[in-house]
Amino acid sequence: MKNLYSVTLNNKVSVFLPCRAGSERIPNKNTKDFAGKTGGLLEIKLKQLLSSKRIDRIILSTNDPKVIEISEKLNSERIFLDLRPENLASSETTTDELIFYASKVIQDGHILWTHVTSPFINGKIYDNAIDKYFSVVKTTTFDSLMSVNRIQTFLWKDGDSINYDRKEEKWPRTQTLPIYYEVNSGFFISSHQNYVDYKDRIGKKPFLFQLESTTSFDIDWPEDFELAEMIFNRKSI
Repeated sequence: MKNLYSVTLNNKVSVFLPCRAGSERIPNKNTKDFAGKTGGLLEIKLKQLLSSKRIDRIILSTNDPKVIEISEKLNSERIFLDLRPENLASSETTTDELIFYASKVIQDGHILWTHVTSPFINGKIYDNAIDKYFSVVKTTTFDSLMSVNRIQTFLWKDGDSINYDRKEEKWPRTQTLPIYYEVNSGFFISSHQNYVDYKDRIGKKPFLFQLESTTSFDIDWPEDFELAEMIFNRKSI
């Protein structure tokens, strides 16, 4: 791996991949064996990112020696190591704090923020999203992009429906219900300038890049980890 600050890139795509130590719900979630892969979710994600033709560099932000060990075995000049300070690597660290930090670590071009916990988002999907991002920011009023899931189903809150009127029709056809979008945190793409201007990983008008629910599957709980392993093994058959 190269020194993080040895290359300056303008109008290029840099990945910010946060990967701290100390996962509470799933101990060693990022690096424990996953579906027979000894490098775990981290190695899978790094290989997916390296397979991308549109990503110029991968900034791996971590305080975990095991993460460093796994990444160094890949011996890629596109992987840059950011040794994150401990005060920004705890469960108390907010996303807003990490966004501000990322804007200091990556100081130019465009930033694709993603996570190792989305093992079904591969290099081809990243490339399609990056191509779409550059297309919409150049030709429309969109200024960023984020991955979402489409939701068109019965939504309730506090004992009543919130997206349809049961006084008019108790169970309307789902295709007539309004469409909502869930931010699945698979990835966010925005310019470094937006990070500076808005203190955010999206701009004022993000394009919603729709993913299938299986593709955007995020591992957060132990049962998610086990289910993802089964899906991953099935896809590998």
